[in-house]
Amino acid sequence: MLALTAGAVSNSAAQTKINPDSIRNKMQWFADAKLGIFIHWGIYAVDGVVESWSFYNKTIGYPEYMKQLRGFTAKNYNPEEWAALIKESGARYAVMTTKHHDGVALWPTKEKHLSVVKNTPAKRDLLTPLYKALDKQGIKRGAYYSLIDWSHPDYPAFTKDSSRYKVKDDPKRWARFLRFNDAQMAEVNSRFKPDLWWFDGDWEHSAEEWRAEKVRKDILAVKPDAIINGRLQGYGDYDTPEQNFPISRPTFNWWELCMTINDNWGYNPRDTNFKTPYEVITIFADAVSNGGNMLLDIAPRPDGSIPAEQVNVLKELGRWNKKHGEAIFNTLGGMPQGHFYGPSTIAKDSCTLYLFLPGKVTGDVVVKGLDSKIKQIRVVGSNQLLSHKIVGKISWSPIPGLTYIRIPESVQDKYMSVIAVDLEKPLKLYRGQGGLGVL
Repeated sequence: MLALTAGAVSNSAAQTKINPDSIRNKMQWFADAKLGIFIHWGIYAVDGVVESWSFYNKTIGYPEYMKQLRGFTAKNYNPEEWAALIKESGARYAVMTTKHHDGVALWPTKEKHLSVVKNTPAKRDLLTPLYKALDKQGIKRGAYYSLIDWSHPDYPAFTKDSSRYKVKDDPKRWARFLRFNDAQMAEVNSRFKPDLWWFDGDWEHSAEEWRAEKVRKDILAVKPDAIINGRLQGYGDYDTPEQNFPISRPTFNWWELCMTINDNWGYNPRDTNFKTPYEVITIFADAVSNGGNMLLDIAPRPDGSIPAEQVNVLKELGRWNKKHGEAIFNTLGGMPQGHFYGPSTIAKDSCTLYLFLPGKVTGDVVVKGLDSKIKQIRVVGSNQLLSHKIVGKISWSPIPGLTYIRIPESVQDKYMSVIAVDLEKPLKLYRGQGGLGVL
């Protein structure tokens, strides 16, 4: 993964090079999905080191890193159980690492290069059974693919302070690498036909050097409705802020927050800093409220088992999603900041406003500038109705008053309660400054 600074958003020029109107229809499932599960699985799980970066940054030597090939067994790998757990979480898509920067492919590549099939005790294709299991659960197929391959002899870089050659000095060698890369991407594309491509590593070369436009065209030639993340030097469809949630709502048409459950993407037994279900749920609600998705990472062990802490987070997230799905999936991002002190979403017909209440909220919560008549207010996941009171409305002024909603202790969810404000007409908000107009 590419680490970003706090609050940063990866710089996808996709918004300028790809016409949003041309992809709006095929992006609809992604916009409705809200939740995906990332899976980082590779030989780096054997010793629990940072995936690929550990040898690139020289925290361990490359030969030591590659010795992990011997310990990657996948002996307890059960793709059906993985898919069932992903389904239980509420996720609508899953993104699997087909190959990380270390160059180890998880499918039987025809290229003369590293794979778990040829070079590890696993000795089998790990992708085909997972994608088939995901299909059975109705979960979209996502494929992470590293454009860079630090193990390939024709790739220019090996460690951060060295270079095998410069592309401009040996274009034939670079062309050999591009042929190899094209061949592996074509294998993934033709064999698995991903609904979503999640590229990584584009920062090391320009769009022209990657031939990014060709990569996009080749993918769409096989599967025209495939979508591509923004890490393709401007030829992707959506953006991918990483780990750190944007402070203000991103201006991109579509975006996805990718995040780990603890501090590492891959399995690391020494990393016990697991996020709690409450923390994950509140982060998820924030992402959805701001019009985005969350791609939550799990990191299986080298034998294919998933740590219990990660299983628990997915199960608890799933329980919460099952109860509150009406307010999450197939909704729109919520009100602008200032109207409500918490996340919110809006139904597609704009006639229901959903308010998310983190923590143990009781007493009154307030909505500012709600210029729509309320039909009823109810607790999502139950049949309980709530009362409300309008304060400060002046009969001769078009400015709406403040809407106070009483939250009794009995409605509290274990993690985050959600209330639905059903409106008589589509949502209308006052956005003025004390008599300067109504929008």
